[in-house]
Amino acid sequence: MSRSSSLTLRNYVDSKAPVLAWAVVTLIALSLLALIISLQRNLDLRIDSQTAKIEELAQLPRGEYLKPALLGYHHLGADGLWLRLLQVLGKKKNTADEYEWLYHALDVVTTLDPQYAYAYYVGGVVLNNYANRVDLSNRLLEKGHRENPDEWNLPFLLGHNHYFVLGDAQKGADYISTAARTSGAPDFLPGLATRMHAETGNPEVALEFLEALWRENPDLVVREKLETRAKEVIIERDLRTLERAIEQYRTQHGMVPNTLADLVSTGYLSHIPEEPFGGSYDLNTKTGQVTSSTHPTRLKVFRRDLEGGI
Repeated sequence: MSRSSSLTLRNYVDSKAPVLAWAVVTLIALSLLALIISLQRNLDLRIDSQTAKIEELAQLPRGEYLKPALLGYHHLGADGLWLRLLQVLGKKKNTADEYEWLYHALDVVTTLDPQYAYAYYVGGVVLNNYANRVDLSNRLLEKGHRENPDEWNLPFLLGHNHYFVLGDAQKGADYISTAARTSGAPDFLPGLATRMHAETGNPEVALEFLEALWRENPDLVVREKLETRAKEVIIERDLRTLERAIEQYRTQHGMVPNTLADLVSTGYLSHIPEEPFGGSYDLNTKTGQVTSSTHPTRLKVFRRDLEGGI
């Protein structure tokens, strides 16, 4: 073969190299897809197809490895896996291992498509309420919150998990506050966050939170509601101040003061705070309890484990 012919052939091969490389990669991807379909068909032939579908999830490679193999079609891959997950989520009482596999599949779906906010939400609910795996629920929700900071319902669920399930009222309140500051959050969230902070003994934090919300909301109706809520928090703060002074008085004198004014005359308080709604603070001399004449019910999150709670 002449030198010119050899160069021509080499140039031809070089020009076709990208096409050949793409063809090889495409062939590999199609082979992987065919393998998945084959596995699915074999599993569906098993007697317990529901269990088979869940076991299939355990065979999924990690999302970090699967994503590049999908050649840019990772969103489509996430949709396909999500549809498969919907066939098994909450369909039966699963074993501990099966819930681990479900979590793995949810992690793969949300790695392929990190903005799949609905998958985080549903997965978080299922893992907590069906599997009793608040650890896996929180892990998935925290991942979703990092990837989707504009979704209010993810920190809302985290707040619920920490407050109601883990008993960490402070952390729960922090997450609810985050959710309340997110665009699109429902109107009830600021009030809920405020009550949670007040219950954990942080009315000052609640007031700061309300002030920040007030500054960020130019709507007059919203600001009016926030001002009302702030007054309710001030009542809670004042009641706690009065209760501390009454307890100090009781410790030193062995009895409850006859009036709140006695706390001032004996030096336990510099003054009696004004009730922000124009009412008064009333002392029960038998019990030592103090109440507001306008808001006799204290700020407290309605807990399921308390009588009358939800």
